[in-house]
Amino acid sequence: MSIVKINVLTVPAEQREVLERRFASRAGAVEGSDGFEWFELLRPVEGTDQYLVYTRWRSEEDFQNWMNGSMKAAHQGTAGGEGGERPKPAASGSTLWSFEVVQQAAPPA
Repeated sequence: MSIVKINVLTVPAEQREVLERRFASRAGAVEGSDGFEWFELLRPVEGTDQYLVYTRWRSEEDFQNWMNGSMKAAHQGTAGGEGGERPKPAASGSTLWSFEVVQQAAPPA
């Protein structure tokens, strides 16, 4: 079965639009990675300032290969910051949760 990685990002209200815009501009950055299965950016509705970045992978090895390859390279680049500098992070904190999928269901086709 697959593995799920959820990156919990603490995002101040004034940075929400920045975070969402940055994720929108990265479209396609992970989708072509070997073993990638799913991505969702979840915006908090009430009671929290934490966004959830949900990804599902075929295996832990596939996730680690992405982390140490294209994801690492993308986060080390300048990403269009002023004067060639990296832009200030939109999130003020980050925690990574890891899960194994032990059961899943989908609606009938």
